[in-house]
Amino acid sequence: MTDIKELLLSRIRDVTDYPEPGVVFKDITPLLADPAAFTALTDAFAELAARTGATKVVGLEARGFILGAPVAVRAGLGFVPVRKAGKLPGATLAQAYDLEYGSAEIEIHAEDLTADDRILIVDDVLATGGTAEASIQLIHRAGAEVAGVAVLMELGFLNGRPRLEAALNGAPLEALLTV
Repeated sequence: MTDIKELLLSRIRDVTDYPEPGVVFKDITPLLADPAAFTALTDAFAELAARTGATKVVGLEARGFILGAPVAVRAGLGFVPVRKAGKLPGATLAQAYDLEYGSAEIEIHAEDLTADDRILIVDDVLATGGTAEASIQLIHRAGAEVAGVAVLMELGFLNGRPRLEAALNGAPLEALLTV
């Protein structure tokens, strides 16, 4: 696992003062552009999907789409997007959640999940955990079970892990990197 961590870290670029002064943005586009790194990430998450018995992968908008879709394909599973409110056609389930300054809402097509589904949630970064926690609530409301959460990177200083662990009821939370 050390080799994959070194590979992934070497392909993540720090961008200072983005999107605002004082923030160091973790840019994963160099990782996505490197087929070896992107494949290693996809394989690690697909192996987690198999280990947890996931039947579908849910990707959180927007980078969770980029990471989650190839994981679903590699693992032989379906992919379901969780979108910002108003982006999905037809009937949806919505979940509001609080942000540091304000609130947001995400949606999912409830008919894409069943009571027999075990869902692996995939995203790029775990920060405060608000979006991931709201997605867990959505998945439960749709009648499915959460098999686990997989993120490329956890920003440990923002303390999202305790918030998610409480919502996961023992399902694993796996971060390939912690910064």
